[in-house]
Amino acid sequence: MKPLAIALAMIAVAAGSADARGCIKGAIVGGVVGHFAHHHAAVGAAAGCVIGHHYASKHARAHR
Repeated sequence: MKPLAIALAMIAVAAGSADARGCIKGAIVGGVVGHFAHHHAAVGAAAGCVIGHHYASKHARAHR
């Protein structure tokens, strides 16, 4: 569980002042899924961040 916490902390710091819509939620979900899928929490967190940001941007465009 420690690598998962470290990976999520790194994602949170990296997303600090950037436009992080969906990234944090996606990173958390992706990190948990990656952890249970053969211990790839960091890869899951990174992919979750990208996917979460994509869906948040898509949702924002639809509501404009």
